[in-house]
Amino acid sequence: MTAAPQLSPAPPAPPSSEPLTAAPASAPRRLQLVVVRTPGPPLQEEGLPVRLLVPGRRTPRPTPPPGPRPRLDRPARPAGDAADFGPAWTRRAELPDPQAVGRRLVTLTLEAFAGRRPISQLQSLVSPALFQALSGRRRPRWCTEGTAPLLLSSVRVCEPVDGVAEISAVARRGGRAHAVAARLEGVDGRWRCTALQVG
Repeated sequence: MTAAPQLSPAPPAPPSSEPLTAAPASAPRRLQLVVVRTPGPPLQEEGLPVRLLVPGRRTPRPTPPPGPRPRLDRPARPAGDAADFGPAWTRRAELPDPQAVGRRLVTLTLEAFAGRRPISQLQSLVSPALFQALSGRRRPRWCTEGTAPLLLSSVRVCEPVDGVAEISAVARRGGRAHAVAARLEGVDGRWRCTALQVG
């Protein structure tokens, strides 16, 4: 038979030079929230007022100003770059006198309607959509009938916004007056007619 193991007491711990004291109770710490700004786009465009959205109700969208929308300033690109295309809006300070352009436009239009010049000569002065409409439009009778000269008595200009000019003119033929209205927009450094009405 094997003898049962005997347990002996552990030796006493050596005396310590520092007295044993209870750990002081630490005071409760306060948490502080620190907002750290991270780089990124803003959630909403700065400077615009905040609008409240009511569920179930349509919010009217702001009406953009008339005329072509300005493009953001971008670095110059080569002329053959296919990524840069479309008409570019031009400021009024970079455009010629709209009254002279409007007078020339109305004169050429009336002469084209009267058959004195081809309608194709208006292509560089008007937008593509307007040129297509003028090409297939029925010409006013007072322009096509008679031999009396067409006289342009007055041309007035109103500029509602930057880069837009509204032309109003009075044409006379055979003792009768007819109103002509046109809208010019600054596109690619020159005025271009986008709307035309002949009374």
